[in-house]
Amino acid sequence: MEEPLSEDKFAEYWFGTFAVVALTGDEEEIREGRDWKRECLGTFYIKPNYPGRCSHVCNAGFLTTTAARGRGVGIVMGETYLEYAPKLGYKYSVFNLVFENNVASIKIWKRLGFEVIGRVPGAARLENSEDLVDALIFGRKLGE
Repeated sequence: MEEPLSEDKFAEYWFGTFAVVALTGDEEEIREGRDWKRECLGTFYIKPNYPGRCSHVCNAGFLTTTAARGRGVGIVMGETYLEYAPKLGYKYSVFNLVFENNVASIKIWKRLGFEVIGRVPGAARLENSEDLVDALIFGRKLGE
């Protein structure tokens, strides 16, 4: 399946467990109905990476808006993730697919103490690359 998810399917996947949306402004301004395209900086979710006896290992997905890139939003969301994941009962974090050409993301995870624990050769067909792109797998113990 290479087709994009429908808006409903994406919302179900992204917001189905625990999600954070980073916005500019304060709570009152947000409630008044601001311009989300301008006000939204990014979002992330936290969910179990595995079921059952391994459900204490979590995974997260991060999206930063184009307008917010290069402004430190990614590191703030990463720090917030590290604050909330242990509060939700998770003990270890795995990022399954950090594409090798996503230099900004790799810098963030290394800065936050994640280690490369694996590689998936030729993991993705990305729009900005003619060749298959490898993905790195990052891991880190939580609550330290």
